[in-house]
Amino acid sequence: MQPIDLAIIILFLAGNTLFGLWHGKSNKSSRDYFHGNHNLPWIVSMLSIVASETSVLTFVSVPGLAYRGDWSFLQLAMGYIIGRILVSAILLPMYFKHGVSSIYEIIGIRFGPGMQKVAALVFLVTRTLGDAIRFLAAGVVVQVVTGWSLPLSVMIIGVVTLVYTLSGGIKAVVWLESFQFSLYLLGGVLSVIFLFDSIGQGVPAIMTTLLQAGKLKIINTDPHFLTNPLTFFSAFIGGILLSLSSHGVDYMMVQRVLGCKDLRSARKAMIGSGFFVFFQFSVFLLAGSLISIFMHGAPMEKDREFAYFIVHHLPVGLKGLLIAGVLSAAMSTHSSAINALASSTVNDLLGGTGSLRLSRMISLLWAILLIIIALLFDAENKAIVMVGLEIASFTYGGLLGLFLLSKSKRNFHTASLVTGLISSMAIVFLLKHYGLAWSWFILLSVTLNIVVVFVMDAVIRAISPESNTSQR
Repeated sequence: MQPIDLAIIILFLAGNTLFGLWHGKSNKSSRDYFHGNHNLPWIVSMLSIVASETSVLTFVSVPGLAYRGDWSFLQLAMGYIIGRILVSAILLPMYFKHGVSSIYEIIGIRFGPGMQKVAALVFLVTRTLGDAIRFLAAGVVVQVVTGWSLPLSVMIIGVVTLVYTLSGGIKAVVWLESFQFSLYLLGGVLSVIFLFDSIGQGVPAIMTTLLQAGKLKIINTDPHFLTNPLTFFSAFIGGILLSLSSHGVDYMMVQRVLGCKDLRSARKAMIGSGFFVFFQFSVFLLAGSLISIFMHGAPMEKDREFAYFIVHHLPVGLKGLLIAGVLSAAMSTHSSAINALASSTVNDLLGGTGSLRLSRMISLLWAILLIIIALLFDAENKAIVMVGLEIASFTYGGLLGLFLLSKSKRNFHTASLVTGLISSMAIVFLLKHYGLAWSWFILLSVTLNIVVVFVMDAVIRAISPESNTSQR
């Protein structure tokens, strides 16, 4: 890196830290710290949602998909939009009606505090393992792009994120995530402009070349929709269910809209984020397609195409901006996880009785744990990394099933609910073993969860009609 690139990165890291420290002065209670006193602008919440779900792997892997293939990944993003509309119609009204601090309070209201703690623990374990390993993968990418060692990359991202998250709370997190999203999206747009200029064939000619080569194809008509996750029905339906789960029952995502002042604002933030994700993916897919022309389709290491382009071909200044974008993608995911894990701990496990000081202490402990797990895992073990990135698919179905069951008027036994939750997670291992596309995991696990709960409940009632239920 040249001095100007390094200066941009240092300025970016220092700015994030100072902004978080400045925002920390406005936090007077844990309510401020975790929900911004329910006064977050919906546009800021919307951009924060997009930043939270955009990890470094998305930043570098999406261009790689287009470099090697086409734009069929956008089929997932189409499903994301529909999924968020369903979240806004089905789940958000329930959250705002009860005025919950954590979405798992809905489970507690309906099925009792024991099931609320179970749901929260599933979230905490899932988010911790998934984000710690995703954090490690982010460190690997930052190492490739900057030349820093892996431990140094992880520590720099972790420490800077920790400082502004610990001090500023959710307000600092969402405002900085909005800025970070704008930064790496700007980096993507400037990369596209640079590529168009460098290829030098004119935009219409370049797009015609890509179209004729099939690089811009979006709809995948492959009939093997059960095993290929990027066929249209598999990707579209999978995208709907993944978005319904991730943005409806994963507290890290829902926390952003709970900070909005009312349901109408929350819905605008949720649905708007789907369209922004679609636009973001389109920009980075276009960048990947253009890099394939720029590099004449040369064979490259999988998912390293964009990183290689940044390191070896971007001019001074723009390179620093893109590296700051990579750091933004890493920090936004990490900060979201820290705040959401601490918030769920305080509200679900401690009953919402934590002070501001205790909330910050719990945030510190979660941040340290994430850094430790990231450093302990072996970055070269791709199987472990992939498992970490797929962890959510093992638990989303069970959590979504619990929320859907909460809308039923039936008095379920706790044993039935727990059995259904465990079954929904176990079936994913079986489906994965038999090679079913991951995009079907949530649908089948939700279905099994609900079926098992009803069957188990009927059996328990038949055996012991007087046994306790989980109706509240």
